[in-house]
Amino acid sequence: QVQLVESGGGLVQAGGSLRLSCAASRRTLSIYAMGWFRQAPGKEREFVAGISRSGDSTYYADSVKGRFTISKDNAQNMVYLQMNSLKPEDAAVYYCAARPLTLTTAEVDYNYWGQGTQVTVSS
Repeated sequence: QVQLVESGGGLVQAGGSLRLSCAASRRTLSIYAMGWFRQAPGKEREFVAGISRSGDSTYYADSVKGRFTISKDNAQNMVYLQMNSLKPEDAAVYYCAARPLTLTTAEVDYNYWGQGTQVTVSS
């Protein structure tokens, strides 16, 4: 089992940046692939970015590639999502998720979820 807590959301103007953090249970993160998902009102939850158990592989949705960066610090049990050049369509609740297997982009493959953190982008 692993507990996940997201933080770092807030209000930012279009073109600005935010860094989201996900704090995970201690001494377990190295065996989990991690993903960031987001869900806007009335929309499906969608994959944003993922990172492998070791942190040596990352994947990004086309909509955020080149703007967002996922990183992982297994020793500190932390996962980050650096979001640059934010657009209004990036506004959503962002969720951190974990699975004790290889990295995938499928929501149903993830076993553990945080409570989410709100990102709002204004123009």
